[in-house]
Amino acid sequence: MRKPELAATIAEHTGLTREKASEVITAFTDQISAAAARGEDTTLIGFGTFNIRAREARDGRNPQTGASIRIPASKTVGFKAGKAFKDAFR
Repeated sequence: MRKPELAATIAEHTGLTREKASEVITAFTDQISAAAARGEDTTLIGFGTFNIRAREARDGRNPQTGASIRIPASKTVGFKAGKAFKDAFR
Protein backbone atom coordinates (compact mmCIF):
# COMPACT_ATOMS: atom_id res chain seq x y z
CA MET A 1 0.00 0.00 0.00
CA ARG A 2 1.32 3.38 -0.99
CA LYS A 3 0.58 6.77 0.58
CA PRO A 4 -2.34 7.70 -1.75
CA GLU A 5 -4.01 4.36 -1.08
CA LEU A 6 -3.46 4.74 2.66
CA ALA A 7 -4.87 8.29 2.56
CA ALA A 8 -7.95 7.05 0.69
CA THR A 9 -8.53 4.30 3.25
CA ILE A 10 -8.10 6.69 6.19
CA ALA A 11 -10.45 9.18 4.51
CA GLU A 12 -13.05 6.47 4.07
CA HIS A 13 -12.82 5.36 7.71
CA THR A 14 -12.75 8.83 9.28
CA GLY A 15 -14.87 10.98 7.00
CA LEU A 16 -11.91 13.24 6.18
CA THR A 17 -11.13 14.27 2.64
CA ARG A 18 -8.28 12.47 0.90
CA GLU A 19 -6.24 15.69 0.96
CA LYS A 20 -6.73 16.12 4.72
CA ALA A 21 -5.90 12.44 5.33
CA SER A 22 -2.72 12.87 3.27
CA GLU A 23 -1.80 15.91 5.40
CA VAL A 24 -2.31 13.83 8.55
CA ILE A 25 -0.04 11.07 7.22
CA THR A 26 2.62 13.63 6.29
CA ALA A 27 2.44 15.23 9.74
CA PHE A 28 2.68 11.79 11.35
CA THR A 29 5.76 10.76 9.36
CA ASP A 30 7.38 14.19 9.86
CA GLN A 31 7.03 13.85 13.64
CA ILE A 32 8.50 10.34 13.67
CA SER A 33 11.43 11.61 11.54
CA ALA A 34 11.96 14.59 13.85
CA ALA A 35 11.97 12.34 16.93
CA ALA A 36 14.49 10.02 15.26
CA ALA A 37 16.70 13.00 14.39
CA ARG A 38 16.68 13.95 18.09
CA GLY A 39 17.62 10.36 19.00
CA GLU A 40 14.24 9.61 20.57
CA ASP A 41 12.22 6.42 20.19
CA THR A 42 8.61 6.61 19.05
CA THR A 43 6.32 3.96 20.52
CA LEU A 44 2.81 3.30 19.31
CA ILE A 45 1.34 0.80 21.75
CA GLY A 46 0.06 -2.26 19.94
CA PHE A 47 1.73 -1.22 16.67
CA GLY A 48 5.45 -0.97 17.36
CA THR A 49 8.49 1.13 18.15
CA PHE A 50 10.69 3.16 15.82
CA ASN A 51 14.20 3.57 17.24
CA ILE A 52 17.73 4.56 16.29
CA ARG A 53 20.24 1.74 16.03
CA ALA A 54 24.00 2.11 15.86
CA ARG A 55 25.97 0.06 13.32
CA GLU A 56 29.60 -0.55 14.11
CA ALA A 57 32.31 -0.08 11.51
CA ARG A 58 32.95 -3.28 9.57
CA ASP A 59 34.82 -4.76 6.64
CA GLY A 60 32.99 -5.40 3.39
CA ARG A 61 33.66 -6.16 -0.25
CA ASN A 62 33.15 -4.08 -3.36
CA PRO A 63 30.74 -6.24 -5.40
CA GLN A 64 32.21 -5.09 -8.72
CA THR A 65 35.90 -5.58 -7.99
CA GLY A 66 35.88 -7.88 -4.96
CA ALA A 67 38.28 -5.47 -3.22
CA SER A 68 38.06 -5.25 0.56
CA ILE A 69 36.65 -1.95 1.85
CA ARG A 70 36.07 -0.46 5.29
CA ILE A 71 32.44 0.47 5.96
CA PRO A 72 32.29 3.27 8.56
CA ALA A 73 30.08 3.24 11.65
CA SER A 74 26.62 4.68 11.08
CA LYS A 75 23.17 5.06 12.57
CA THR A 76 19.99 3.64 11.10
CA VAL A 77 16.30 3.55 11.97
CA GLY A 78 14.85 0.30 13.23
CA PHE A 79 11.31 -0.86 13.78
CA LYS A 80 10.16 -3.48 16.24
CA ALA A 81 6.61 -4.65 15.72
CA GLY A 82 4.28 -4.68 18.73
CA LYS A 83 2.34 -7.74 19.83
CA ALA A 84 -1.03 -6.66 18.40
CA PHE A 85 0.56 -5.86 15.04
CA LYS A 86 2.34 -9.23 14.92
CA ASP A 87 -0.86 -11.04 15.89
CA ALA A 88 -2.74 -9.32 13.04
CA PHE A 89 -0.86 -11.29 10.38
CA ARG A 90 -0.08 -14.55 12.13
